[in-house]
Amino acid sequence: MIKAVVWDVDDTLFDYTSADRVGMGAHLAAEGLLDGYADAAQAVVRWREVTDQQWARFSAGEVTFEEQRRERIRVFLGQALSDAEADAWFTRYLRHYEAAWALFPDVLPVLDALAASHRHAVLSNSSLTVQDRKLRVLGVHDRFEVILCAAELGVSKPEAAAFLAACDALGLAPHEVAYVGDHPEIDGRGAAEAGLMSVWIDRNGVYTGGGAPTGRHRIASLAELPAVLGADTRFGAPSTFG
Repeated sequence: MIKAVVWDVDDTLFDYTSADRVGMGAHLAAEGLLDGYADAAQAVVRWREVTDQQWARFSAGEVTFEEQRRERIRVFLGQALSDAEADAWFTRYLRHYEAAWALFPDVLPVLDALAASHRHAVLSNSSLTVQDRKLRVLGVHDRFEVILCAAELGVSKPEAAAFLAACDALGLAPHEVAYVGDHPEIDGRGAAEAGLMSVWIDRNGVYTGGGAPTGRHRIASLAELPAVLGADTRFGAPSTFG
């Protein structure tokens, strides 16, 4: 019996990719930084590459959350900015990024459908400062009884300890908890290996190669989640992946 659902945030509940693309495009245009790129899309692709590189360093424990953010900017701009200069640049970007924040349209319906049957928590590889505010702005903070983030935990997904920390915070055994996330390895494999029910949301078929790996459920929409959980609701849809 699954008693609780632990959620990833970015690109699971919150459309991070779209917000980052729109926000960074607007920010780079405002900063006059699009010269040298074919268009805003190419510049955003470069920003995403640098972000992924620096995020990997943070996940490996090589740098702090704040350091990875500053290094993203320095590498992207190719400039040796001071901490204060990098922080100011990021603050200007945030105004554009936050203006584009939005939940995916299937989020509120599934949270409503599962509200009476399951407890809910968040486990993110970001920081509590970032995700706590984001969930408040998006109007869903009160839906979750526990919010845990890697920056404060000192361990990040896909390490089993991160998932087990969420289970401990809920007072539940891993087999009583489902984890829903968008990344097949960081979220999907990590949760499965930690003993949780692993639910991988593959909204756009980004990760090809057939069905979900062993021990993981693959869904295309959160509308499919109640059926996967065996929830006693009238909400849900058959899996498009079979």
